[in-house]
Amino acid sequence: MEELALIFKALSDTTRLRIIKLLEGGELCVCDLVSALQMVQPKVSFHLAILNRAGLVRRRRQGKWHYYELDVSDFFRRMLILSVIEKANPETSLRDKERLKTFLAQKKIPVL
Repeated sequence: MEELALIFKALSDTTRLRIIKLLEGGELCVCDLVSALQMVQPKVSFHLAILNRAGLVRRRRQGKWHYYELDVSDFFRRMLILSVIEKANPETSLRDKERLKTFLAQKKIPVL
């Protein structure tokens, strides 16, 4: 029962729903999410920690960077995440994805 409470608490916040929607496209580092959400890093990390504790995302570390992806290893979580993604606010999701796309494109530009 406690596990379900963690999951539903994690899904009760619009910022965490926006993060889930962004992670639908694949693994992202915290800096990518910070740019897309236009929030400070500690706030994004706070929300990611809640999603991680609820088992909705997985984290991996590479050097000083932390990368997150959706954890769909469990059927229940997979269905829940798909349901959340489907219900996400389309206008907000589109703006977040556009900012993410712009940020990711800038990261690939070589610095001279």
